[in-house]
Amino acid sequence: MFKYGADTLTTGKALAILNKELKAGISKKSREKISASHDIVLETVKKDKAVYGINTGFGPLCDTIISKNDTTELQRKILLSHSVGVGDPIDKDLAKLMLILKMHSLAQGYSGISLAVLDRILWHIEEDVIPVVPEQGSVGASGDLAPLSHLFLPLIGEGKVMYKNKTLSSAEVLKEHGLDPLKLHPKAGLALINGTQFILAHAVMCVDKLYNCLSHADIIGSLMIEGLMGSQMPFHDALHNTRPFKGNIHVAQRISQFLKDSQIGKSHMFCGKVQDPYSLRCMPQVHGSSRNAWLHLKESVETEMNSVTDNPVIISEDLIISGGSFHGQPLALPLDYACLAAAELGSISDRRTYLSLEGKYEGTPRLLFEDSGLNSGFMILQYTSAALVSENKGLCFPSSADSIPTSLGQEDHVSMGSIGGRKALRVINNLEKILAIELLCAAQAFDFRKPLLSSEVLDDVHDTIRERVSFASEDRIFSLDIENAIELIKERELLSTVAFHCESFGEYDQLFESY
Repeated sequence: MFKYGADTLTTGKALAILNKELKAGISKKSREKISASHDIVLETVKKDKAVYGINTGFGPLCDTIISKNDTTELQRKILLSHSVGVGDPIDKDLAKLMLILKMHSLAQGYSGISLAVLDRILWHIEEDVIPVVPEQGSVGASGDLAPLSHLFLPLIGEGKVMYKNKTLSSAEVLKEHGLDPLKLHPKAGLALINGTQFILAHAVMCVDKLYNCLSHADIIGSLMIEGLMGSQMPFHDALHNTRPFKGNIHVAQRISQFLKDSQIGKSHMFCGKVQDPYSLRCMPQVHGSSRNAWLHLKESVETEMNSVTDNPVIISEDLIISGGSFHGQPLALPLDYACLAAAELGSISDRRTYLSLEGKYEGTPRLLFEDSGLNSGFMILQYTSAALVSENKGLCFPSSADSIPTSLGQEDHVSMGSIGGRKALRVINNLEKILAIELLCAAQAFDFRKPLLSSEVLDDVHDTIRERVSFASEDRIFSLDIENAIELIKERELLSTVAFHCESFGEYDQLFESY
């Protein structure tokens, strides 16, 4: 049982709650802390002292005092006025993640939110009544104002929700369950829409999906080394101890284990070839650098998901601080870094795919077909890979490098982390497809090494691939093969195969193999 506001949230736990693999609730101790914070808000309303967002307007209207009688209506109107999102709705899982992440932040008891509001959010999570949130409209500064406003419109009976595979009006679903819309108390609306949960939900997904791609890139790259009879020496630990970047060492250890005791490797140990192309021998340096970027994102996400990103923050009855904890910059920069890391992983993968088609490696025919000419072989698969790599290059301009002042200059520097998060996720989705194409080419090249065996782990990996996609001896609709390979990567069956053979990959396992 995970306790919102009390336990430490990780990417893995957030995804487990999302998938109903981990139950979550609010502990008695957290409830007491939340109630105490809420009482401070109610006492503040009774006083004449202006406190931002409790008895003042918002943004450039922060110097406008709101009467005691209007403080409740103020919170309702902030949800209405800030619901300006446009574009397609985000994926249901992303919207549900936003609820989970917001729940944990509010439950820490620094926002003055009431238990009634939190219990209603908890109901939405548990019953899978997930708000419809448009993908565009946040600049990632006062948090994700527009998407969070849409996320919480259902609390007041407005907006739409996804429920039982249908998009319905919130009022309709609440009525079906015998629930009334909530009347928001002072500061509630502001607490709900201040925060980085739109950026953070995308970042959580990026941590998970990029990890999967990184893990598969090492496996697929190792298959390609075997298929093209590449050297094992570039992965020797003595080499990487002289340039000890953590990601580089980890990738080299993984690939060394994958290639260990391979008959294919031993068969060309004393050949005349001096060096392999960079895309084969520099995998530790390139994959490893992308792993370091992933680690930076993971650590930033773990800090953010256990932080309070509200404004003002209620420390105590005598200390209510208006600051900038909602600013998305701490996530915006790592997301741009991860976006570039994912694009580079795709770029080197495409180069290996291209190498496999050249026919320059003994025993591996041009276009990976013995009978090419009448057959085009795997030629056009690389076209798709190249198109995806080029698309990713165009998406790599850092969103965080831009800032457009908003809110009449009150918000004069914004992070654009929301755009960076969406973009990074798009690049990673493309990366899955690029790796799937390399997987098909690597498996095809691997077949030409028979009857020689590889390592036990890579032979099992190859067998698993062949259960989904057969060896190609003549042209066919390769898009079907690509789709099967994409699903194989998404389902992570190859990671389970590898885990069966390899219990540990060295000293950096804990850093790079868990979240």
